Parts: sequence; C-alpha cells; structure tokens
Amino acid sequence: MLRGPHVSLSRGGPAIADLSILIIVVLAAFGLAGGIGITAIGPGGVLPTVGLVMFTDLTPAQVAGTAIVTHVATGALGTAAYARSGQLRSRQSARTATLLAATAAVGTPLGIVANSLLSPRAFGVVLGLLLAIVAALVLLRQRTDETGASGRTLHHPPAPLVGAIGLLVALAAGIIGIGGPMLTVPLLVAAGTDMLESLAAAQVQSVIIAGVGAVGYVALGSIDWGLAVVVGVPELAGVLIGWRIARALPTRTLRTALVTAMFALAPYLMLHG
Repeated sequence: MLRGPHVSLSRGGPAIADLSILIIVVLAAFGLAGGIGITAIGPGGVLPTVGLVMFTDLTPAQVAGTAIVTHVATGALGTAAYARSGQLRSRQSARTATLLAATAAVGTPLGIVANSLLSPRAFGVVLGLLLAIVAALVLLRQRTDETGASGRTLHHPPAPLVGAIGLLVALAAGIIGIGGPMLTVPLLVAAGTDMLESLAAAQVQSVIIAGVGAVGYVALGSIDWGLAVVVGVPELAGVLIGWRIARALPTRTLRTALVTAMFALAPYLMLHG
C-alpha cells in the first residue's frame, strides 16, 4: 500500500490525534476536490480513495469502506441539488436514474466480495487502471460534447444499455470505494445523454451504491469513521461548489486538469500500489 511520510496506521484505523496536521489537511483537500469533481464533471469521487491509498496504511477494504461511506451524504446532497435545478424532472431522466439505482443494489455487494480477494498491490493496480480508463472516457466525452454542440440530438440510451452501465459501475464502485458519477457520467454522455442530466442520474445511483456499500463494509468492520469525517465534510462542500460550476461555468479547464491528474496518478499507483 502507498504511504505518506511517517504515517503508521493500525489495521483498525488511526485515531485522528495520531495523524499530522499536514496529512489531515491533504486528505481534506482530496475530499474537497473530489466533491467538486462529482457534481461538476462526474469523475472526482475516486480522489478521496486515492488520498487514502497514498497517505495512509489502511487495507484495501478499509480504504474502500472509508471512502464509500462518505458518498452517502454527497450522493444525497447531489441528488437534492440537481432535483432543485430540474434535471430529474423528465420521464427519461427519472427512468435512467431508477435503472441505475436498481442495478447498483445488485452490483455493489458483488464488488465488496471482490475487494476481499485483492492484495494491496492488486488494489493499487486496479485503482490505477480505473483512473486511466476514466481519464480516457472524459476525453471521449469532451469530443462527444463538441459533436453535440454542433447539432447532434442528445438522448437517453435504451434501458438494457443503462442497466449494463449501472451494473458495471456498481461492481467497480464496490471494489474501489467510489461513487457512481465517476464512471457513469462519462459513459452516459458518450452514449448521447445530456451532461447535466447524466450528472443528475448518477447522483441518485451513488446514494444506493454508497448506502449498500456502507452496510457491507460496516459488517466487515472496515470503515475508519474519523477519516471518513476528515474527507467527507470538505467533500460535501465540494459537491455544492461543483454543482454551481456545472450550471454556471464552462468545465473544459477543470476537465483538462482532472484528466491530467488522473493520467499522472495512474502509473504511480500501478507501479507502487
């Protein structure tokens, strides 16, 4: 497992008093950036996981459990925000959100089981590969957005495809401890869905993923509640900031920065995980 400088954590998780102020600030920053990414462009929920991997000695199950429990609140807040701004009102948006939520209830427990089979090295490799894949999907989404802006009609994909996306994302989320928007948003937009409606539907899915995942990891005793607070509180603030960015500002610059960071982190995690 990747380690921050001079951080030694037991399998049961550290007391907050045992962590340096610098590490706490860095983990909080990962949470804030992750929250912004969740509602501004979709990918972002993986950043708290990355922070926990890089700066603690938590086991793969503890990393995933601690990260995923923070997405219960972020998913609920994101859902409320996008419901308020109207992206969940159409029948197609509601159908997509419902299908994603239903498949999340099935795929997330399977991911938790798969997590228990991973070594720390394998966990780092999986996380690195996931980062690279998502970075490529975000780039594809950028090209898709540009095509849509030049006249292509945006739509919601058929139900079987939405179900397949939901199951795949929930499985990955259970393994790694991410929320739905990270993978769901790029996949939906690549399939032709409007960006804001994709973000809205993915928030609903993330509530189920996080809720089911949290129950599973609580049963395993794999959640460090202190670190969940350190990461989760700034993550909630980031969710509101990201929602405002998505509705008011172009996200090309933020998207490019996130892609660059993910491509940079992916090989590091795969080599040193």
